[in-house]
Amino acid sequence: MRQRQARLPVTFFFDLASPFTYLAAERVERLISEVRWTPTVADGLPGGLRGTDALTAVRLKDEAEARAEALHLPLVWPDPMPSALPAAMRVAAYAVAEGRGPAFVLAATRLAFCGGFDLDDPDVLAEAASAASLSRSACRRAAVARSLDAPMAQAGRRLVTLGADRLPVLRVRRTLFCGETRVLEAATAARGTQGPRLGGPPSGTSGPTLAG
Repeated sequence: MRQRQARLPVTFFFDLASPFTYLAAERVERLISEVRWTPTVADGLPGGLRGTDALTAVRLKDEAEARAEALHLPLVWPDPMPSALPAAMRVAAYAVAEGRGPAFVLAATRLAFCGGFDLDDPDVLAEAASAASLSRSACRRAAVARSLDAPMAQAGRRLVTLGADRLPVLRVRRTLFCGETRVLEAATAARGTQGPRLGGPPSGTSGPTLAG
């Protein structure tokens, strides 16, 4: 049975290089009916391998594997492991603009973290585009469009300024729910009800609240 979806609009800030985006994306799509999918580049936010040292990368991989097992989701590591996927993120920005953001993110993260494929490979990226019913030629142009980088970096800086401490992030009204473990909590908040808290700040707090 399909779970009851959240009603309030939610913004989902994601990075395709993060395994936690993969672990969160399908539940976000299933649980929350109104989502603004927002590709986000933020070197200062944990949750992906972007800008991390070797020890941190090992810890994040162990954490992702434990979460995948808990969620009964497959997890296959791409080779090489992505630290950044600029072309794929630009295509994600294009997909969002075309109203195909969820379909593209789901296709891309399944290829990367279920199939172990390298999203930097143009052929793999083209497969994700086709799965999302996007023009391959338009996606090839988007993949090299550096003008798409600035808004994604700006979104990341904004999250850091507002107190986000890891990706992915879900914003419900003025509250940020940081990390993949808080998807259900964000969905509950979007329904305007209270429910169990999964990770993040201890019970009694809601995470960073937007100042404006």
